[in-house]
Amino acid sequence: MSEPNPYADGDYTWGPAQQSGPGTPAGQPGPYTPGTPQYDFPPPTLADGQSFTPPGYGFPPPAQGYPPAPMGGPGPGGGAPLLAIGDITVTGDSIITPSGTMPLKGAVWNATDMSRTEEKIPTHAIVLAIVFGLLCLVGLFFLLMKEKRTTGFVQVMVTSGGRHHSTMIPAMGPESFQMVMGQINYARSLSNM
Repeated sequence: MSEPNPYADGDYTWGPAQQSGPGTPAGQPGPYTPGTPQYDFPPPTLADGQSFTPPGYGFPPPAQGYPPAPMGGPGPGGGAPLLAIGDITVTGDSIITPSGTMPLKGAVWNATDMSRTEEKIPTHAIVLAIVFGLLCLVGLFFLLMKEKRTTGFVQVMVTSGGRHHSTMIPAMGPESFQMVMGQINYARSLSNM
């Protein structure tokens, strides 16, 4: 494997395009500086020649009267999400919802359990009990089979800075409300800091 490639064309080498910088021998890559693009495409422009900056996606525009959420690193005061409950996102100092951005300090959180859990005997258990009921009453054991089914939602409401937002989270089981309440209690502790 130490032999040169017999199919190579001239001075071709592997890797990105070779750039010669000051003090760099020809054919050697130049020093990489962070922030400089490694491609030769011009920035996008509009038809009239003005430069084009695409809008920032992913965050709603800041609400009037409140400063926009900072876009720094993680931690208090940063823009990194700390918690997400449905479509409500909690960052270091703000609450981001589809209806706008609210201040985190002094927010009031509420949750309402709108789910229900039903327990019933499945249809196949009833059929098996009838079929095997004729054999020494063994089929009655099939009536002990139970099926639990949870339906509904957990409603989460947040109010802060004169704004209100509500979201519905589907209940996947009887423990869904306790899991959401754990997140609500964490959000309440962040609001009181």
